[in-house]
Amino acid sequence: MTTDVTPGDDSLKVVAELAAKQVQLEKEIEDLEAQLKEKTEALSQVQEKDLPEAMTECGISEFKLVDGSKITVKPFYQANPPKEKYEEAMQWLRDNGHGDLIKNDVTVSFGKGEDANAVDFKTFLKDNGTSYTDKTGVHAMTFKAFVREQVESGRNLPFDLLGIYIGQKATIKKG
Repeated sequence: MTTDVTPGDDSLKVVAELAAKQVQLEKEIEDLEAQLKEKTEALSQVQEKDLPEAMTECGISEFKLVDGSKITVKPFYQANPPKEKYEEAMQWLRDNGHGDLIKNDVTVSFGKGEDANAVDFKTFLKDNGTSYTDKTGVHAMTFKAFVREQVESGRNLPFDLLGIYIGQKATIKKG
């Protein structure tokens, strides 16, 4: 918003100070986000590698600390097909009897005043000529649960195709 009023030196000083404060806060947030990323990576290293390996070397999967806290190491599963193999991974699921995991979303946007088109579209998608996006995929948590179930049942899965990673993870329940 512009005005015809000419600001005085004091008003311009306030504007300059607030702008400097904004720049400083943006920098502090950027630094904190970088620190958070670094700490998250360090936690993953200890939680998923160092502590599980140390406990494995001791031949234990659970351990109680003096304060009553309990450390447990359990397997964890990640599954996320690589983008370049995504369609192939979805086809593998279909071909191997797991197509019911796949969710299909069709999204269409209509502009103002196109209510009638929206109603028609529900019945005549292909005849309507309206562009749409079609998204096919498996919900991440559903996919992870599927992979865990299959692996724990001894079934073979194409790890590279489905982007599967299995590791150990230490959790600590405070006493």
